[in-house]
Order: sequence, then C-alpha cells, then structure tokens
Amino acid sequence: MNTYSKYVPNVFLAKCSEKHEKGEVIEVTTKYGKENECIVFNLIYEREGFYYYSIVRADGFNVQEWAKQRAERRHDWAQSAGQKSNEYFNRSNKDKDFLSLGEPIKVGHHSEKRHRKAINDAWNNMGKSVEFSDKAAEHERIAKYWEEKANTINLSMPESIDFYEHKLEKAKEYHEGVKSGKHPREHAYTLTYAKKAVNEAQKNYELAKKLWGDYLTNGVV
Repeated sequence: MNTYSKYVPNVFLAKCSEKHEKGEVIEVTTKYGKENECIVFNLIYEREGFYYYSIVRADGFNVQEWAKQRAERRHDWAQSAGQKSNEYFNRSNKDKDFLSLGEPIKVGHHSEKRHRKAINDAWNNMGKSVEFSDKAAEHERIAKYWEEKANTINLSMPESIDFYEHKLEKAKEYHEGVKSGKHPREHAYTLTYAKKAVNEAQKNYELAKKLWGDYLTNGVV
C-alpha cells in the first residue's frame, strides 16, 4: 500500500514499497483510508526499503482547488445565514402595526399578556436576525480569504518551478539594487533582509526543481 509522507511544508510524498516510473498512475492512501489516484513525478529519496516520490493528484485537485471549495462552502453558509437573518427580521415585524402605535402595556387588562409577548417576540427575533447577519458577514469574510488563496502557488505544484524562478530573479535584482544604491536602504538591515530573501528563493527554486524537474533524484537519505 502506498501512503502519504510529509516532506516539507505543503508537500506530501508517496511512500511506496515498490519502484514506480515517472508518469505512472498509482493509488495513494490517506491516514483516513481514502485512496487517491496520483501521478508519479520524481524519486526524491529511498529510506529503509521504501521509495519516496513526488506526486500530484490525477484528478487535478490541488491547493488551489481546495481553496476554491472552501470559498464556495463559505459562500453557501453565508447565503444560508443571510436567509435565516431575513426570516427572523420578518418575524420581528409580525406585530409592527400594533407595536408602532407605542401604546403602553395595560397592566391587568386582558391584552397585557399578548402585548408583552409581542414585545418579547419582536426583541428576540430581531436579536436572532442580527446574530445571523453577523454570521453571514463572517462567512463572506472568510470566503474572500479563500478566494485569494485560490491563486496560491506553492511547492506542492509543478508550476512552482517557474514561480520560484521568477521570485529568485526578482530577489536577486533587488539585492543587487540595494548594494549598488539603486534601491534605498530603508533601515540598517535592508541589505541583510534582501540577501535572506535571495537565499530563501534559491532554496525554494532548487527544491521545486528537485520535486518537479525532468530529472530523477536517486539520493539515499
């Protein structure tokens, strides 16, 4: 059985007991027992008789699709909460014609009980309306967050090679610009941070090539 193995943040490899060829479709089982068809890319390393491969889902599901699903789910929840808010708002106005008259409660009168109930119902239903309105707004806020995440590119995706190559070029250009004076040093650590950004981009670019490049890595860890 092939299983998932955490490699670096956002990246899971297929831990396999047998060797596989690049482009081969294999079944990989999650810790919950769900099987996913995955396409094999590169052999990243071997350890204790197991082969660890970089993989992508055969159905195209990735971090972007996952974010889109979460955004859609939040939009659905927001719509549901909005509908409930409107329902409670309408209920709060059930006795508005009577309450809008502003008549005081007639203590001891046969109408006292109905009058108090109308006020309590209006108050409680309006409170529920506001509560669900706030929930709808919160769901929409989170949906917007996941919509922005739907454009994310990270090391779990083959597209990360081009992405990190571009980031590396920009980081190098900025670093050289800070050194030459083309870009201003906004504080004492500007050059240090610029160099750190180059190192980080270089690291991610090399890792992306290792995961998704056209070569195989046969190193044993």
